[in-house]
Amino acid sequence: MYQFSYSEIQTDSLADAKDREHQLLTRSIDLLTTARTAGPQSREATEAILFMNRVWTSLVEDLGHPDNALPKELRANLISIGLWLLREGEEVRQGRSDNFDGLIEISQIIRDGLQ
Repeated sequence: MYQFSYSEIQTDSLADAKDREHQLLTRSIDLLTTARTAGPQSREATEAILFMNRVWTSLVEDLGHPDNALPKELRANLISIGLWLLREGEEVRQGRSDNFDGLIEISQIIRDGLQ
């Protein structure tokens, strides 16, 4: 029978969560990169923005939860970044912007910071 200490399980769970977030952000970046090539009015753009919205809506909700263990200032900064991504994504979706580069760059910075 396997026995693990609570700290080992907690560390694995945190590592798994970071890995899932890394994978989701990578997928979002890949979709946004494809959308940039296809153009802001393309089906690829709509799919990329909707996927990014789902990812960041979940992240912002998690960051706002009182049980989130990240420092408050970091959580606040990440929430602000997430809200900007959501607003900018909506501007792209509505055809008022084609700022895929900004969405991709910020997402890459956040993703790379997870490591």
